[in-house]
Amino acid sequence: MLQAMQTKVAEEGTKADELFHKYQCYCKNSGGDLAASVEAAETKLGELGPAIEAAAEKKAQLDQDIVSHQTDREAAKTAMAEATALRENEKAAFDKALAESQTNLDAMKKAIAALEKGMGGSFLQSGSSKVVQAVVSKNQDILEADRDTVLSFLSGDSEYAPMSGEITGILKTMQDEMTKDHDDAIAAEEVAVKSYEALMSAKKKEEAALSKSIEEKMTRVGELGVEIAEMKNDLGDTADLLADDKAFLADLKKNCDSKAGVHEEEQKMRAEETVALADTIKVLNDDDALDLFKTTLPGAGASLLQVQRTSASMRVQAQAMLAEARSRLPHNQSRVRLDFISLALHGKKVGFEKVIALIDELKATLKVEQSDDDNKKQYCTEQFDASEDKQKSLQRSLSDLETAIAETKEGIQTVTDEIAALTAGIIALDKSVAEATEQRKAENVEYKALMADNGVAKELILFAKNRMNKFYNPKLYTAPPKKELSNEAPSFVQLQKEAPPPPPETAAAYMKKSGESGGCIAMMDLLVKDLEKEMTVAEAEEKNAQEDYEATMSDSATKRAADSKSLTDREAAKAEMQSALEASVGEKKATTKELMATDQYIAALHAECDWLVQYYDVRKQARADETDSLEKAKAVLSGADYSLLQRGSS
Repeated sequence: MLQAMQTKVAEEGTKADELFHKYQCYCKNSGGDLAASVEAAETKLGELGPAIEAAAEKKAQLDQDIVSHQTDREAAKTAMAEATALRENEKAAFDKALAESQTNLDAMKKAIAALEKGMGGSFLQSGSSKVVQAVVSKNQDILEADRDTVLSFLSGDSEYAPMSGEITGILKTMQDEMTKDHDDAIAAEEVAVKSYEALMSAKKKEEAALSKSIEEKMTRVGELGVEIAEMKNDLGDTADLLADDKAFLADLKKNCDSKAGVHEEEQKMRAEETVALADTIKVLNDDDALDLFKTTLPGAGASLLQVQRTSASMRVQAQAMLAEARSRLPHNQSRVRLDFISLALHGKKVGFEKVIALIDELKATLKVEQSDDDNKKQYCTEQFDASEDKQKSLQRSLSDLETAIAETKEGIQTVTDEIAALTAGIIALDKSVAEATEQRKAENVEYKALMADNGVAKELILFAKNRMNKFYNPKLYTAPPKKELSNEAPSFVQLQKEAPPPPPETAAAYMKKSGESGGCIAMMDLLVKDLEKEMTVAEAEEKNAQEDYEATMSDSATKRAADSKSLTDREAAKAEMQSALEASVGEKKATTKELMATDQYIAALHAECDWLVQYYDVRKQARADETDSLEKAKAVLSGADYSLLQRGSS
């Protein structure tokens, strides 16, 4: 029996060493896991602080953006109200000017028609003559001589020969210019209406986009407030968890160091026990001791001693099996249940039947726990797969949204540059049109002055030529048109005078200077031809310049209309892209939030499942070993001889 004890002590020492090495591995692994958890918590604390600050700054920026958007929206509403008021004033002024222009045109048409029919006298008696007179007085584009001629006719201070067509021509020219101004005013009004409608459309889109942005950013401000509160709560929880992990890590280090000291002490005691057993065996196995035992110990006593040793060894063997199973388990409920079974065996008051029932109950519990671990592992595996798939999908969506946002921003910048270029082009075009109009007016004034001066010079030269022909070439003389004589007949009064004195002596007979007059007349003809040539060239140049000007104005109007339409289209496109950008940004925020929630869920899943997945095989093997040890202990206890145990006890 002492040799069996010596063998048992040696086996227990070996098992104790194995268990100590396993415990050391547990200390090392658990310490590493706790250290990693502490490091992760410290990292998270370092990240949460800046994240809270960044979220608070972003919330403040969003508040500023909301105020700015509200200001811009009010500015857009004010601009629309001002544009509407200005358009109403312009419309009223246009209607008034259009009515006045139409009245003047109608009066001009009546005057021309009356003059062409030779009814100038009856026209002068009508109210339209006053209208025409006022128009002519205000018109600064006609020559002063033409104005005086027309006003003299309209006031009845001069006679007018309808067949000459001079006043009719002047009035027709004025009618053409008035008609053109009338049409230009209508075209300008149409352009102003289109510009107003385009402005209102752009401002309404801007107001809608700003309202939508304000709503979305106010929603985001609320979400950020919730996120900041959650991050602050997470910060507090992480700090508490860090403190708990540090305390547990300190306790683990203390327990592991204490276990090392206990193991060293147990090794020392086990060595002393082994020496004591060896010395005892040596003493009892001595020849003199054996001879003494043969003469002093009867056979019945030896039999009794053997029975008692067998019962005790059975208990010891069962306890050893339970201790082996217990050493493989951590500090949990299963270990506590093994302790209860060991206590039952140590007490010797509980029958083997109850111990066997406890073993069967523990085996059933181990089976249920293993089934729970199997189900939990399957659940964790499925959740990891689904969550990681969702995480990858959200990451792809986030990447696509970031690309779309970058492209939309680039498109907005491009359209903004195009809008600026079109606006500058329209301003430059309007300036060029104004300069061309001023230049055309100046050229027209210069042309009219030239034609009037040349006409007067031509008439004067022709009058002088006709006067010379009257004296030197009577056949070439053209008499002026006869004027109507007054109805009153002149009275001739014969006055009686005395006879004059005789005339004094006179010069010799006068001879006409026909030869010299011919050179003067020829020179006058040459001057007239030069004037006519200059007037013809000026008229052709004026006609070409007017045609070029009208073509330029037409092209400019077409280009301005096209540029205005393009500007309106681009502003609409910009508003749409801004709306799309706001939508993409909102979707990105929602996707980011969902991705963060998914990451948090995966992290929580790791916290819940990593330990089980990591130690699943170890726990399964430990349960299998524990179950095997329990079955062996049960087999040992089931084979015990209760009758011998009872007899030994008595």
